[in-house]
Parts: sequence; C-alpha cells; structure tokens
Amino acid sequence: MSEKSPLSSELQLIHSKILECTKCELHKSRTKAVPGEGPRDARIMFVGEGPGQNEDEQGRPFVGAAGKFLTELLESIGLKRSDVFITNIVKCRPPNNRAPRKSEIEACNTYLQSQIRLINPRIVCALGTPAITTLMGEEYSASRHHGKSLTKGEVTIIPMYHPAAALYDASLKETIFHDFQLLKQMLENTETLNPSTPKSSEPSGSKQTLEKWA
Repeated sequence: MSEKSPLSSELQLIHSKILECTKCELHKSRTKAVPGEGPRDARIMFVGEGPGQNEDEQGRPFVGAAGKFLTELLESIGLKRSDVFITNIVKCRPPNNRAPRKSEIEACNTYLQSQIRLINPRIVCALGTPAITTLMGEEYSASRHHGKSLTKGEVTIIPMYHPAAALYDASLKETIFHDFQLLKQMLENTETLNPSTPKSSEPSGSKQTLEKWA
C-alpha cells in the first residue's frame, strides 16, 4: 500500500459516536471506548472480540499480549499494523473480560457494519468465534472454519483463531501461523486478479514467530 490515508470524515464521525456511545451497559464501566484504528483504504480488516484491560486504558485495540502477537504475525507475512484496520465487535471492555453479551454485540453492530462499508477492505479476518458468528452466523466457529475463505454479501471473510487463544493453548500457534500464510496467499491472489483496480477510499513470516511465542 502506498502512503497511509487518514480517516475519512464519515469514519471520524462514526468513531466520535463510539467514544460517546451509551447504547448498552458497557459504557458505565469503561475507561475509554475503543473504536479501532488503521488507514481508511486498508486492504485487510481484523475484527476481534472486545477490548481488554490494556485497550480500555489506552483507547486502542490489540495493545496487550495478544496484540503483540498479532503484530508479529503481520510482520511474518510482510505487513505492519499501519497497513491494516483493527477493531472489535464490541467497542467497550466487558467487566472482568467476560464474553460480550448478545445485546451488547447488537448495540455495536451498526458501528462495525459502517466501518466495513466505509473502509471496504478486500478481506475481513474474523478473530475468534464471537467475531466469526457475528459476521457469518451462529453455525460458524473458529475450530470448524479457520483459514477458509467465506463470502458474506460482497465481503470476503476469513475466520481465524483469536491470537489470545495461542497464549493459553500453545498447540494453536502453528495453526494460526499457517492461517496467516493462507491470508498472504489470498491477498496476493486478489491483487493478481485485480492488479490495476484502485482501492476506493470512499466506497458507495517465519518460524521465529512461533519460537518467540512458544
């Protein structure tokens, strides 16, 4: 990707609404809402579950241990965090890092769908089963569908295990690493098929990674 684009005015408006949102109970216990970050013309969007303690304190997504692992996974396929857009299905931290409730996910879903529409990424990576079911439906999960290319409307969605899963189950590290290699291949394939198609800004690695986290 060339020079990184700032957020469009529409995205800035969405993010401003997220920062002030009171649509569900999560706003009562949050420190900071976490809209997401990345260029408005990102080719890839990563959608996780929700902010943790570090994210809640800093107002940025994936800045804890799982975020550090995500950064290294991106580097293993030649990408930087600044190349991709990162967000979550809920923008405020659930108390005690519990799983977000259906009502909370639904309250945030209009924000997520607006982000996808405005950024118009070539690929959306759904990290973890909550993100996968939110984007694809209840019958989808990380264990059954990780690494597969799925389609929802005009959006290509790749389900993946959440990077945090590998921090608790080391056996998943190689699986996640392999899925990122598949992501790299899929991205290269889309660019080969559409080499001169500009990315609209306003739409209508290596084994060292595994060893370091072993």
